Amino acid sequence: MDQRLAIYEEKMQKCVDYLVADFAAIRAGRANPNVLNKIRVDYYGTPTPIQQVANVSVPEPRMIQIAPWDRSLIKAIEKAIMTSELGINPSNDGSVIRLVFPEVTEERRKQLAKDVKKKGEEQKVAVRNVRRDGVDAVKKLEKASEITEDDRKDLEDQLQKLTDKFVKNIDKAVEDKTKEIMTV
Repeated sequence: MDQRLAIYEEKMQKCVDYLVADFAAIRAGRANPNVLNKIRVDYYGTPTPIQQVANVSVPEPRMIQIAPWDRSLIKAIEKAIMTSELGINPSNDGSVIRLVFPEVTEERRKQLAKDVKKKGEEQKVAVRNVRRDGVDAVKKLEKASEITEDDRKDLEDQLQKLTDKFVKNIDKAVEDKTKEIMTV
């Protein structure tokens, strides 16, 4: 792989990484602590991720248990969860907060699968935009007589192979997440 293309490979990898992180927050009926990743709690005036102020565990397949290290945070954590897009009402017993995930309906599963596919398509477009930027940069190099026409064609071919590789990675991530969502 040509060193001049390393920056484009890195940008394409970031597209895939973003997609995988985004998929982690989609709940598919099973309790997954990653759904809490985007939720912040007001901890002494600082928005802080729940995982940094509490022990988060999954004692049952459809339940997340949050045990704050500082019990005074229980109300703040509950409020953060209720104002988030999670759509689950927390319950607490004074020392731990429990989130019970309801069974996902077939209709909701299909909607989630559509959303997953849409997010995958958005990242494929992002990867192709990175390829386009790379092709433009390669053409500028040829115009400036820094590389030959053969070098340009070779670099464009390498860019296309990179693009194909990352599009395949995205397709695999979409397929895996869709399978997870549709599994009852």
